[in-house]
Amino acid sequence: MLISEGKINSSLEDDSSHTESPGPLPETVLAHLDKSHITVHTYPESHPDDGISTFRADIDVSTCGKISPLKALNYLIHSFDSDIITIDYRVRGFTRDIEGRKHFIDHKINSIQNYISNDTKELYHMIDVNVYQDHIFHTKMLIKDFDLDNYLFGITKKELLPSEKRKIKQKLKKEMYEIFYGKNMPKI
Repeated sequence: MLISEGKINSSLEDDSSHTESPGPLPETVLAHLDKSHITVHTYPESHPDDGISTFRADIDVSTCGKISPLKALNYLIHSFDSDIITIDYRVRGFTRDIEGRKHFIDHKINSIQNYISNDTKELYHMIDVNVYQDHIFHTKMLIKDFDLDNYLFGITKKELLPSEKRKIKQKLKKEMYEIFYGKNMPKI
C-alpha cells in the first residue's frame, strides 16, 4: 500500500481483475507513506487483584510536505472513543521558501485544542503544557462523564447494588486520574 500526497503512477494501481484471495491475512500490516509514517503501539494490561483492565494505543503520525497530522486529530479521537487522550505535537526540521529562506514553522499554532472539534471539547477536561519557543505542544484530555455499562462484562449496571456501582465507579475514576496525571494516587 502506498499513500502519497501526489497522484500515484497508474502502473502501481491495483489490478481489479485479480479475484483470488491473497491467502491468510498477515499479523503485521506494513504501508509505505511518501515522506511520512504512521505507527501504532498497543499495550493491554490488567490489574491482578481489582479487575481493572486498560488498553493503551500509542499512535505516531509523522508527516512532511502538505499533509499535516493535525488534520487527522478529530478522526483519530472519534475512532477510538478514549477516556484519556494525550497528544504531543512537535514541529521538527524546516522547510524553505522559493528564495531559499528557512522556515522552522510554517503555520500558526498556540494550542492543539484549536484543532479539536467543539463537540469533542465538550466531552473532555483539557490541559495544555506547551514550549512555544521550541514548537512543542502537549494536550491532555480526560473524559468528563462515562456510562458504567461501557466498562462491565457479562453484567449490566441495573444488576448491581448501589454500593457496588459506587465502588466500581470509584475504581474507574482512580485509574483514569492516575493515568491522566501520570502518578499513583492513594485515594480519590
